[in-house]
Amino acid sequence: MQAAIFVLVVLVFVAVSGALVRLVRVPLPVLQIAIGAALAWPVGGIHVEIDPELFLLVFIPPLLFSDAFGAPKRELTALRGPILDLAIGLVFFTIVGFGYALHWLVPSIPLVVAFALAAVLSPTDAVAVSSIVDRNVVPARLMHILEGESLLNDASGLVMFRFAVAAALTGSFSFAVASLSFLYAVAVGILAGVAALFVAAKALQLLNRIGGVPAETQVLITILLPFVAYLGAEHFGASGILAAVTAGLLTGSTGIFRFLGVSARMQTMSLWTTFSFVFNGALFIVLGLQLPEIIRKVPPELSGRHWLLEPILTVLLLTLCLIGLRFAWIWVGDIAAGVAARLGKREAEPFGLRVRLAGSVAGVRGAITLAGILSLPLALQDGSPFPARDLVIFLAAGVIICSLVIASLALPVIARGLVEPGEDAGDAEERMARVGAAKAAIARLESIAQTDEEEGGVPGVRLAAANGIVAAYQRRIAASDEADEARAEVREAGRLEIDLRLAGIAAERDALRTMLRRGEINDHTARTLFTEITLTEALLNGRQTQK
Repeated sequence: MQAAIFVLVVLVFVAVSGALVRLVRVPLPVLQIAIGAALAWPVGGIHVEIDPELFLLVFIPPLLFSDAFGAPKRELTALRGPILDLAIGLVFFTIVGFGYALHWLVPSIPLVVAFALAAVLSPTDAVAVSSIVDRNVVPARLMHILEGESLLNDASGLVMFRFAVAAALTGSFSFAVASLSFLYAVAVGILAGVAALFVAAKALQLLNRIGGVPAETQVLITILLPFVAYLGAEHFGASGILAAVTAGLLTGSTGIFRFLGVSARMQTMSLWTTFSFVFNGALFIVLGLQLPEIIRKVPPELSGRHWLLEPILTVLLLTLCLIGLRFAWIWVGDIAAGVAARLGKREAEPFGLRVRLAGSVAGVRGAITLAGILSLPLALQDGSPFPARDLVIFLAAGVIICSLVIASLALPVIARGLVEPGEDAGDAEERMARVGAAKAAIARLESIAQTDEEEGGVPGVRLAAANGIVAAYQRRIAASDEADEARAEVREAGRLEIDLRLAGIAAERDALRTMLRRGEINDHTARTLFTEITLTEALLNGRQTQK
C-alpha cells in the first residue's frame, strides 16, 4: 500500500509541475527536482530507498527509446562524425582529465575511484538537454549534435564505469581486456536492439494476419519493445542502454508501424507522448527525493575547513572542470574538423566561440549519473568498506544540481542572438512537403474522376466530389506560395473556414452533451462521437496554429 501511495503522490506532483512551470521561469527538470527535495526534506517527509538496477530498468529504456525514436535520423547520420567524437572520444578524455583533477583536489579519493566517478559523470542527460536547451535560440546543427551525443554516451560512460569499479574491487586493470569488453558491450547491445525490433515486428505482423485483434494488444507490444531490448542486452552482459537506443533509432526506418491499425497507431503515439512526460517528471522528482538525504550526510573530508562553503566550492570547481574539459575538446575537435575539410577540399563549417561555449554548458548531468553512482558496491572483496563511497555519491549529486543550475542560468544569455531571424529550415521543408503531397493527391483524384462512367456509377457525381476535394488541395498549395502577398488572401479564407468548422464542432459537442444528459444516447455512442469530434478538432487546431 505504501508503494502505491508513493507512486500516486509522485504522479500528482508531476501533474502539478506541468502546470506550475507556466508560472515560474525555471526549466521543468529543475522545478521537479526542487519539488522532490521539498517533499523529502522535512523530518516527516517522503523517504525512499532506490534500487539502482530497478531504477535503470523502469525509467531509462522507455525514455531513451522515446528520445531516439523522435530524433532526426537524417541529421544524426550527417553529423555522425562530431557525435561519435563527443560520445566516445570526449568520454575517455573526461575520464582521464577529470579523474586526475578530482584526485588532486580531494586526495582522500583513490585514483581508480576518481576514474569511476569521472566515468559516471561523462554521460550527458538527453532528457535534461531537451528540456533546458531551447531549439529556437540554439543553432540546429549544435542541437542535433547534443541530442545524438546524449543518446550514445550513456553506453560508453557506464561501460567504463563498470571497468573502473571492477578495478577498484580487484586491484588490477587490463587495458586489452577493457577494450575488448567495451567492443563486446557495444556490438552485442546494438544486436540486441535489432533483435528485439525484429521480434516485435514479427509479432505485430502475425497479429495483423490474424485480424480482429484489439488495438490495445498491438500497443502493448510497442510499449514492451524497449524493455525487451534492454533486458536482452543486459542478460548477455552488454549495454542495455545502447540496445534501447538502437531499437528507438531503427523503429521509424524499419516500417514497423505499417503492421499497426489506424487506431493502434493513434493510441501508440498518444500513449508514448504521455509516457514521456510522466516518466520524465517522475524521474526528476525521484532524483530530488534523494538529494536531502545525500546532502545531510556531508562527508567529513569536505567539511574540515567550513561545513557549508567547502562542499559548495568543491562541487562548483568540479562542475567548472567538466565544462572546461568539454569546451577544450569541442574547440580542438572543431579546429581539426576545419583542417580536415580544407585538406579534403570541402567547405568548413566551424563553430564560433559562443556556440562552443553553449555546447559546453549544455552538457548537463542527470538520472544516468545518479543511478550509476548509487550502484557502487558497499564493500570490497575482502569485506572492507568501498573507499570514499559516500564522498563520491555526494559529489555526483552536487555536480548534477550544479550543472543543471549553471545551464539554466547561462544558456539563455550565451545563446541569445545565435540564431538569425527568419524562416526556419524545417518550416520551409515542411511547406515543400505539403505542396508535393497536395500535387500528388490532385493527380490521383483527377485520374480517379476520369473513371466516372464506370458501371454502376452516377454520372457527374464522382467528378463533382473530386473537384471539391481538388479545390481544397489547390488552396493548400496557394497557401504555401513563396510570396506572402499571393497567399495572404488564401490564408485568410482558410482561417475563416477553420473558425466556422470549429464553431460547428462546438455546437456538435453541446448537442451530444445535451442528448447524453437527457438519456437519448448512451455512453458508448457518446464516447464514439466525442472521439471523432476530438480528432477533427485536433486536426483543425493544428492547421490553425500553422496559419
